[in-house]
Amino acid sequence: MHLRFAPYTLELKHAFGIAASTRTSTPAMLVEVDRDGVVGHGEAAMPPYLDESQATATAFFARARPLLAACVDPFQLEEILPAIDALAPGNTAAKAALDIALHDWIGKKFGAPWHRIWGLDPQKAPVTSFTIGIDTPEIVREKIREAAIYKIIKVKLGRSPESDREMIDTIREVTATPITVDANQGWKNRDDALRMIEWLAPRGVVFIEQPMPKEQLGDTAWLRDKSPLPLIADESCQRLADVVRCAEAFHGINIKLMKCTGLREAHKMILLARALGLKIMLGCMTETSCAISAAAQLSPLVDWADLDGAVLIKNDCFDGATIVDGKIKLPDRPGIGVFKK
Repeated sequence: MHLRFAPYTLELKHAFGIAASTRTSTPAMLVEVDRDGVVGHGEAAMPPYLDESQATATAFFARARPLLAACVDPFQLEEILPAIDALAPGNTAAKAALDIALHDWIGKKFGAPWHRIWGLDPQKAPVTSFTIGIDTPEIVREKIREAAIYKIIKVKLGRSPESDREMIDTIREVTATPITVDANQGWKNRDDALRMIEWLAPRGVVFIEQPMPKEQLGDTAWLRDKSPLPLIADESCQRLADVVRCAEAFHGINIKLMKCTGLREAHKMILLARALGLKIMLGCMTETSCAISAAAQLSPLVDWADLDGAVLIKNDCFDGATIVDGKIKLPDRPGIGVFKK
């Protein structure tokens, strides 16, 4: 198996503000695995808070290259991907890129998309939310107008109570579309968090994502028991080992390929979360249609999706999954269903 990779910078259509930062681009790496004349595509998207970069991804891919070159049977993902994971700690986005590329290659060899290999009905793919980052009221109104086709809006909060209320009030001036709130760990005090959630509950909010810092799991469990809205883990739930612990403090989890190392582990997380009675959200970073289409293969299994990463950028270099009237439409092409433009 031959491995190729190159850096790529995702340029955002708008500055993207969350509780702790604002950015206008996201560094990424595009990956190809090649064998028997078949090419599998993968992607690592690395916002700064993941502690990965194009340099760290390049170093990791260099370590993975000999392992892939020595691979006798690329179909043995249960052997190959744990070996890749064991090469170095962290590097979850780089690992996800290789996982996605290998899944794409295998699907192409089978001649089937992964949702069909898993036996999933693409018609059961959910609607996806459209994300509104923290911004001025004028820009927020502009973003809401761009989101007219979406049936649900995801709103970033967490900077201050005043800013949070202004964001929601501004959106409600323009639309009655249901909202999900992502506080990105921005609410530090559980009593203040509860008061904010109680204020949000009658304003068409569906759930709250990661209200408190991931270290404050006890406070989050206290908040869950009193919250009028479901709480969904994001930063608290990175990988498979986190799912059981999150069941003690949240109503559900958000799974992102870039955090969990890819499709193999995401699928296992979904099965475990269901066994524990948790709700499941499938999320993303700002990504091209490569990584988005990979995640979309799992979307018929989840309750909510936030797979708008490709529509938030202006230089998507792949064609893949699309959003039609707010709903995810899975491509009927083999593998993860993408081709490079």
